[in-house]
Amino acid sequence: MKHNYKSVTSLMLCSALATTFTTSALAKEETSITIYSKSGVGSIQPHLYRPIIGQYYAPNYNQIPGYAMVRSIKDMDLKRGRSTYNLSDVAAYIDPTTVSFKSLTNPKGTTVLEQNFMFDLVSLNKLAERYVGKQISFEKNKSGDKPDITIEGTLISALNGQLVVEQDNGNIVSTHANSVTFPKLPEGFFSKPTLVWDIENSKAGKHNVEISYQTDGITWWADYNAVYSEGKNANEGYLDLGAWVSILNKSGGSYKDTKLKLVAGDVNKVQPAYGGRVARKMAYTEADEVGFSSPSQGFKEKSFFEFHLYTLGRKTSIPENSTKQVELFPKATKIPVDKKLVYYGADKNTRYYGGVNNSRNYGTKSNKKVDVYLEFKNEKEKGLGIPLPKGKLRVSKLDTDDGSLEFIGEDNIDHTPKDEKVLIKLGSAFDVVGERKQMDFVVNHNRKYMDETYEITLRNHKDESVDVIVKEPLYRSANWKIYNSSTSYNKINSNTVEFPITIPKDGTKKISYMVRYTWK
Repeated sequence: MKHNYKSVTSLMLCSALATTFTTSALAKEETSITIYSKSGVGSIQPHLYRPIIGQYYAPNYNQIPGYAMVRSIKDMDLKRGRSTYNLSDVAAYIDPTTVSFKSLTNPKGTTVLEQNFMFDLVSLNKLAERYVGKQISFEKNKSGDKPDITIEGTLISALNGQLVVEQDNGNIVSTHANSVTFPKLPEGFFSKPTLVWDIENSKAGKHNVEISYQTDGITWWADYNAVYSEGKNANEGYLDLGAWVSILNKSGGSYKDTKLKLVAGDVNKVQPAYGGRVARKMAYTEADEVGFSSPSQGFKEKSFFEFHLYTLGRKTSIPENSTKQVELFPKATKIPVDKKLVYYGADKNTRYYGGVNNSRNYGTKSNKKVDVYLEFKNEKEKGLGIPLPKGKLRVSKLDTDDGSLEFIGEDNIDHTPKDEKVLIKLGSAFDVVGERKQMDFVVNHNRKYMDETYEITLRNHKDESVDVIVKEPLYRSANWKIYNSSTSYNKINSNTVEFPITIPKDGTKKISYMVRYTWK
C-alpha cells in the first residue's frame, strides 16, 4: 500500500500555525545525555538489542529497565510578545511532565505559558479513519496490461488499511489501495512526536535556550570479560579483567555528537500504580572523590552523592534502535583469585521457614553437584580498587594446545564498591561429586527435642587434591546445637554452618555430625 504524501507534506508546512524554530549555522549546539539503569542479567529480552532476521518486534519502553535525562543548548529566534513554537527533535518516549525550557539570553523576560506534547502521528490508517464519511480518491490495480483506474467516492469504512468506498452511482468498492489522495491533513497530526510551546517573550531576536527532559526506553549495563589462568595449585589462579559499557537505545530518538554520562547505583524512581507515567524530580549534589580515569578520552569515574558517575571524555553518537559498546576501564591483569568448590548437599529449596519442622523426610533429598566459584577482592593492591557497576562477568580460559580462548562460565555481579569481594559462579565440577544421607532421626515430644544425624561423602577423581566447603542448612528449629561432628565447622548465620575440608587426589572424604533441635 502506498500513500501520496506530496499534497500532505505541503499542507503540513503551509497550514501549521506554529513557527518552527531554526538553528543558526554559526551557533554551536550542545547536547548531553545522562543514562540511568536498573538492567541486570535477564532483565532485557535479547530480541530488543539483537533482532532476529525475518521477525519484527515493536519497541516497548516498558521492557527497557532504564531512562535518561537529555539536555541541549540551542539557538532559537524568538518574536517579541506571545508566539507558538514547535520542537520535533525529541525522543518518542519523552515524559512531557519533566520538560524544562529556559532562555539563557533573557531568562526573566521569557516564559512558557503553555506546553502541549503532540503524539498523534500521521499514518495511512489514521488518516483513513479521520476521513470516514468524506470524499477520497484512490488508484486501483487492473489485471493484465490494463492501466490503473482512479476511484472516487465516500469512504464508509477503513479498518487495517482495508478501504470501503461508496461511489456516486451507489456501487460499493472494497479493496486495499496502492495510492490514496486525501484533500488535506486533518488538524492535530504530526509526522513525529512534537513539543508545542506557547511562549511570552520581551526581547525579540536570537536566544540561547536550554531544554531538558526525561525519556524512557534507554538503558545501559556493564559487560565484563575475564581470562582465567591457573595458579600454583587447583585452589587458586589469576584473572585478566576488561570491562565494556553496553547502551541500548529504544527511546525513539537519536543523540548525535553528545556528551555521555552514566549513573551507577540504585537510584529511587517512583513507579506508576497502573502503568502510566509519573513525574520525577532528580536531585543532584556536588561530586567528590575522583576514581579511575580511562586513557584516550575514555570514561572518568567519580563519587556522586551516594552513587557513581561515569563521564565519557569525548563526544559520541547514540543512534535510535541501536546497541553501542564503549570501553569502561583499561584491562586489569594478574588479579589473584581463589577457586572455591562448594557442596550444598541438601535440596536447593531446603530452608528454615520458622516454627518446628518434625517431618522425617524433609530435607533428605540429596544433591550430587559441587558448585565452582571464583572469588577476588576489588582492591587497588590486586590491580582494581575501582567501583564496578552491575553487569555480567564472562570468564574464558586459554587452551594451550591451539591458543584459543574457551568459555568456562559467567555470572551476574551487583554494584560492587572498592575493597569488597566479588564472587562469581561458573558452574558445577565434573570430577568432584557429593552425597548426603540422613543416618538417624529421633523426636522426643515430651522433652521437646529432635536429633538428626547426617553423613556427607565427597569423592575427588582429579589427579590433585582440592579444597571443598560443605555448606549445611539447619532447618528444623531456631534453636540447635551440633554434637559428635567428625570435623570442625564454622557458623555462618543463625541456620547455616560450613565444614572446610581437603580431599586428596583420587580420594574420598566423609563428614558426619548430629544436630539437636530444641523448642519450648
